[in-house]
Parts: sequence; C-alpha cells; structure tokens
Amino acid sequence: MVKEVPRLLPTDEARELLELARELADKELAPRVDDYERRGEFPREVIRTLGQAGLLGLPYPAAFGGGEQPYEVYLQVLEILASRWLAVAEAVSVHTLACYPLATFGSPAQQEELLPAMLSGELLGAYCLSEPAGGSDAAALTTRAVRDGDAYRVTGTKAWITHAGVADFYNIFCRTGGPGARGISCLLADADTPGIVPQARERTMGLRSSPVAQIAFDDARVPAERLIGEEGGGFRIAMQALDSGRLGIAACAVGLAQAALDYATAYARQREQFGRPVIEFQGIGFLLADAATQIAAARALTLAAARLRDAGRPFSLEAAQAKLFATDVAMRVTTDAVQVLGGAGYVEDHPVERWMREAKVLQIVEGTNQIQRLVISRGLARE
Repeated sequence: MVKEVPRLLPTDEARELLELARELADKELAPRVDDYERRGEFPREVIRTLGQAGLLGLPYPAAFGGGEQPYEVYLQVLEILASRWLAVAEAVSVHTLACYPLATFGSPAQQEELLPAMLSGELLGAYCLSEPAGGSDAAALTTRAVRDGDAYRVTGTKAWITHAGVADFYNIFCRTGGPGARGISCLLADADTPGIVPQARERTMGLRSSPVAQIAFDDARVPAERLIGEEGGGFRIAMQALDSGRLGIAACAVGLAQAALDYATAYARQREQFGRPVIEFQGIGFLLADAATQIAAARALTLAAARLRDAGRPFSLEAAQAKLFATDVAMRVTTDAVQVLGGAGYVEDHPVERWMREAKVLQIVEGTNQIQRLVISRGLARE
C-alpha cells in the first residue's frame, strides 16, 4: 500500500476526485499490474474503466465531457495512478496529450464532432511527432502530407509512438510546406485509415504493458477537414502540447518514486541485521531521508509549474525544470530502493526492480533530459 502524502487541494471536489483515483488505483490497477507487465498486454479495459470514471478528460471543458479541473489536480491524480501502475498513468498522460491539439486549436465543428468521445475514453489517442532519424530535432521531421483535392496524402514513418496499434486516432505532425518549423502542420487521423500501418512492437526495458512502435504512412489519405489549426501551425501546436505533457511525465515520476520509497521504507523497518532493523543504520536511514526530501521537492516543483499554467501565465521553463528534476529523482530513488533491498531488490519477487527499469524511460520521453536542460539554459540566456 502506498502511503498517502499530505496535500493542499483547492476544492472539496478535488479531494473527492483524488479519493476516487485512489480507490480505482487500489482495486483496478494494483491487483493487475504484475500479470499484465509480465505478459506485455495493454490494459485497454482498465483504461476504459478510468474513462468511464471521468479520469481521461480531467483538464478539459465540461461542455465536451471533460472534468474542467485545474492542472494541479489532474497531475495529482496522475501521481496516484503512477504509484500503482506506471504504464496506466503514462497512458492517461499520453491520451491527455493527444487530446490537446483538438481541444485547444480545433474548430468548434471539429470539437463538437470528436472531443466528447475522446474525453470519455471511448476513443484512445496517440501523438506522432518523433521519427527514426529525428526525435529531439522535431523541426526537421520529414513525414510529408500533400494536398490532393479534399484530402492530404501522408507518406513517411513515425517512431517511438506510444499506443501504436491500439489507439483509435493519431495526431500526425507532418510537413505540408518548406523546411523548418513553419512548414509543419497537424492532422488528426482515424487509426483505421488505409495506409496507416503500425509496425512490430519495440521490446522495451520497462513499461512492457504499454505498446510502443513505429508507424508507417503509406500514401494514407486524411480528409482535409481533419487539419487542426492552420497549415504551417503544427510546430506551435506540438510544442505547446509538450509543455503540458512534460508536467504529466513529471507527475508520473513523482508517483513512481513515492511507491519505491514507501516499499523500501517498509522493507527496511522489518528487515533485521545485527539485531536491529536496517533502517536504524545511517547508511540506510539517510538514504531514505534523502529520497523523501527529493520526492517532496519534485512534487512541489511540479505543482508550482501547474499552478502557473492554471493562472494562464508562461510555464515552459518551469515545465522543463519539473520534468528534468522529477524524472532524475525517480531514477535515483528507484535505484536506491533496489540497493536498500540488497539481493532481494534484484529479483522479480519485489517490484523495485521493475520500478527501476521503468524510471529510465521517464528521463527520455517528452523530450530527453538533455533537451530540458537546453530549454532551461536558453530561457536563462533570454532573461
């Protein structure tokens, strides 16, 4: 059982929402995670259950079926889910990211037609930005969309796509114009569009219940009415979406680290050496003390950035800081949790070995931590 941390929440509704998230996490996620991760099976029904409970559209307008919750509340829900099953929390974060272009830049007609099914979880989304030859350099993407009458013909390959093969819709960032950021547009395509071909799943170190793969676009025809925003506006959409998505990953990292700390602490209390619990030895106790402090700092940094977003203030630099710090903390804490358990931490009987493997990917997705440092340093250079 993950220990509940003290929280300052803006409303009673938010408190009830977090209680619901905890209940679902304990009843629907925790009992299934080991089996699904072992088999590498995507838990679509679990995601659907979260959608039915209203957890897949929390930061979006109530008029379209969303929860209309502040981002600081949504992120704490993600943290709770991640503390029980990171792949599910990541799925919620990725789906929320995939809803962002339509919810923020879509036309009223597009939103009315598609957003309710997306926010309810009836339709699961994916976000297609990275490519085999370009992940960090998103402005250099080569997937091309050529206008052909009332449609775009899309050709190219996207890489590292979470939900590849299980998503119902894909945000495709593609080149409709010349080189650079200004030539990029965003299309929203149905997954069953002829010519959209998910490739074999990657064999990942962690998050084995979360499918990741390349997607080939072989002259796929996407209706022109599915252009989100204006031609040439896709890079701006992508970057704004990633600012929010980075906060989602930061929250996932906090939840994962908290789970590892709680498990290692419980183990250190009951494990005895030299006639006393090992937590009483400074080598272990101080390690856990540092972990608790770093997690609290990561949580505070993440929620501070979220509150800036909720207030309508710039938060790109703060989102990069939160993602960088929280995911580095998760990697450090999960590694230390394995060390606290010693040999027991290296076997699958205890979840800390899985959490350590899972933490690594959080330093890579939604922009590597090297890219976060670049974002932060450029922000400092402009001050």
